[in-house]
Order: sequence, then C-alpha cells, then structure tokens
Amino acid sequence: MYRPPHFVVDDIARLHDVIRERVFATVATLIDGHIAFAYAPVVLDAGRNAARFHLARNNPVANVADGTPLAVSFVGPDAYISPDWYETAGMLPNWNYIAVEGRGRARRIEGHDALRQLLADVTLVEEAKLLPKQPWTVDKVPEPRMANLLNAIVGFELVFERLEGKFKLSQNIKPEDASGAWRGLEARSDAASLAVAKAMRATR
Repeated sequence: MYRPPHFVVDDIARLHDVIRERVFATVATLIDGHIAFAYAPVVLDAGRNAARFHLARNNPVANVADGTPLAVSFVGPDAYISPDWYETAGMLPNWNYIAVEGRGRARRIEGHDALRQLLADVTLVEEAKLLPKQPWTVDKVPEPRMANLLNAIVGFELVFERLEGKFKLSQNIKPEDASGAWRGLEARSDAASLAVAKAMRATR
C-alpha cells in the first residue's frame, strides 16, 4: 500500500490489535490473470503472525492451490474531515482512516476436525463480545448438519510474510488543525467518527 512516512505503522502488536478489532477481511488473489476478491472473518494467531479463515467451497478463491500468493486487507475506522474544523485557512477536505494489509501464501486446512476447530475459534472470539449472553458454540449444531457444513467450506491459513499498516490520522498537519479535526469528529458522535478521533488523540 502507498504509505507516506507520516502514516507508516509497522509495530506488529498495533497491527494485530487492528486485526482483532476488524476481523472481517478482504482477501485478494490472481485467478486467470484477473484480481479476485473474497470476504471472510479471520482468527489471528499472534504468536505465529498468521491468520486462519474459511470460504464457501464454490467461491473461486477457495480453489487456489497451496502456495498461491494471497493478500488480505483489514480496514479500520474511517471518517471525513471537513476543512471548517481546521484553524488554518485554505485547507482542503480530507479523509482519515486506519488500514492493515498482509501478504503470504495460501495453505489449505485439511480435515473436518481442523475445520471444526476453525469455526469454533471464530465463534469463541465473537461470542465473547456479546457477554453476558450465554455463548453459542458449534456443539449446538447437530452432527449431520455440521458434516454438511464442513463439506461446503474450505479453510486456509496465511502466515504473514509481510504485514504493514497505514494510520492516516492528520500527523502531517499542525497540532491546532489536528485538534480542531478531532473535536469536529467528536461532535458528530457516530461510532466511526469517535473511533477516528480517539486514534488521532492517541497518535498526538
């Protein structure tokens, strides 16, 4: 990704935090000379700097062979920045955002046990966010139905050969203009604007 120096983030822990927060990834690869996209929630294995995910078996991206280069993109919060929020006159509109990109080679996850564990791990992470609701588990799915589901998906592991972040949070403008921007975002009060404002404050 294009990363001007002001916005570069290569700290693995920070990038992993974004992935945990924004688990739904865009997956890209080349198929017959054309870029193909797929979309999937991932399970992060921070210790190995890797991610696991599954796709529907009928998805063309699910047919790639082991060793095929894959790219994944995780888009964090984003928000429009109005020039009216800056103290400096003559500024232009802008857009602040956080994005993380990873690259590696596909490795298929073989066997129903491993696929079932992948589904259980995705569910475990997401259900934990819904507490105090009693967590749902894959054990509640009848075995015949689960077997059909596992036959209908393909699992992958992607060990990141490259993982990089771009945190575009007004680091390249005057502090008084940046503070005006995050105050403007806080006044909007929607979740994305508040998340970007919080990230801007943390960056400063």
